[in-house]
Amino acid sequence: MNIEQIYTGCLAQGAYYIESEGEVAIVDPLREVKPYLERAIRDNAKIKYIFETHFHADFVSGHVTLSKETGAPIVFGPNANPSFDAIIAEDGQEFKLGKATIVALHTPGHTMESTTYLLRDENGKDHAIFSGDTLFLGDVGRPDLAQKAANMTQEELAETLYDSLRNKIMPLADDVVVYPAHGAGSACGKNMMKETVDTLGNQKKMNYALREDMTKDDFVKEVTDGLLPPPQYFPLNVKMNKEGYEDIDDILERGTQALAPDAFEAAANETGAVVLDVRHQDDFAKGHIPRSIFIGIDGSFAPWVGALIGDVEQTILLVADKGREEEVVTRLSRVGFDKTLGYLEGGFEAWKSAAKEYDTVSSVDANTFKKAVEDEKAPVFDVRKPDEFSAEHVEDAHSTPLDFLNDHLSEFPSEENFYVHCAGGYRSMIAASILKSRGIHNLVDVAGGFAAMKKAGVESTDFVCPTTQK
Repeated sequence: MNIEQIYTGCLAQGAYYIESEGEVAIVDPLREVKPYLERAIRDNAKIKYIFETHFHADFVSGHVTLSKETGAPIVFGPNANPSFDAIIAEDGQEFKLGKATIVALHTPGHTMESTTYLLRDENGKDHAIFSGDTLFLGDVGRPDLAQKAANMTQEELAETLYDSLRNKIMPLADDVVVYPAHGAGSACGKNMMKETVDTLGNQKKMNYALREDMTKDDFVKEVTDGLLPPPQYFPLNVKMNKEGYEDIDDILERGTQALAPDAFEAAANETGAVVLDVRHQDDFAKGHIPRSIFIGIDGSFAPWVGALIGDVEQTILLVADKGREEEVVTRLSRVGFDKTLGYLEGGFEAWKSAAKEYDTVSSVDANTFKKAVEDEKAPVFDVRKPDEFSAEHVEDAHSTPLDFLNDHLSEFPSEENFYVHCAGGYRSMIAASILKSRGIHNLVDVAGGFAAMKKAGVESTDFVCPTTQK
């Protein structure tokens, strides 16, 4: 029996390849299915089942394409009602995989169809659980995403999740391995560990939500406390996972069309497409197409696209470094953004060579910023997350989290210069691009962010550990 976790860092997502005696099961596959197909060929094995733990909100799964390519059935747990053919497993239903057995344990609460898959070895011993978003390492799935579909409040879903954990998962042996769908960085939980594999026994010790003395009321209060609103694209991804989607090969063919500067400009004007610049933030600051949005491919790219562009039906035109165009289109499709129309052939240098208008972002280093704040008392806007701001921030700075920047537009000065920063420079450049696209140009980005400010000795509030604030 072989288990491989296929982890995608930018989504903090774990898919799983399980093989026994030449038969393979895939759990929660990503949109591009080629790695699973190639791995099965290398193992001289056949993909027999595709297991889905629930209708994912934060990414588009590859279940539909993988089933089409292999003929393997898609398996969901109870209460699932997809628009395509699938096995809707009963609670406790067993699936043979070579000498191993996979048991569907219905564990509703994150969503009502959420199911944990228990893997038993050839001797019938419980070996591992593939817990989806029911149980993370250090946390559990947020109970607020499925309220509308389930006609339940987040508190009622949390109560259901409490019962699922206590009745289905916690009674399992301590040596059972936990393979979750996500790790730290995912918006599907709030307190996840950086590790991606652990034992259930250790989780019973480390995970606040699995405390033995925890009452249901305690659980509901702690699990629902501090939940930020989910990104706008989440329900759109659920819809795609439930109803199906366009083949990724077609998306790649359309999205990787090379457009010369004139054709690129015409496409932007005619279609209303967002011009998405995915180069490094320093390159974007030095020069970019006016009103383009920066979200760098080497940061937490897909989640920020989902959170800030929001509508998966939005058409997109790309500005990317040469050779990375297909990668960008693929990573956009992972979160349901399938409407990429092409990319700027020759990159930004071709745009400049064509003598077309371009814009820049004013940027200063931390030492220059320190002097400006001390001498001019210039306004400072911090686009980090609220808990980062609460822990420590520049004296008198305004908290304007990037996730909700559009809600704060009226707070930015209309004439005097102001400074924008994040932790290291990536998010503040995203914020700068959004503000400039809204006609706010009197901003200055602080290169290196809060980390550089601390090193430069910029006056800040006393540090407060985030965990002591709860």
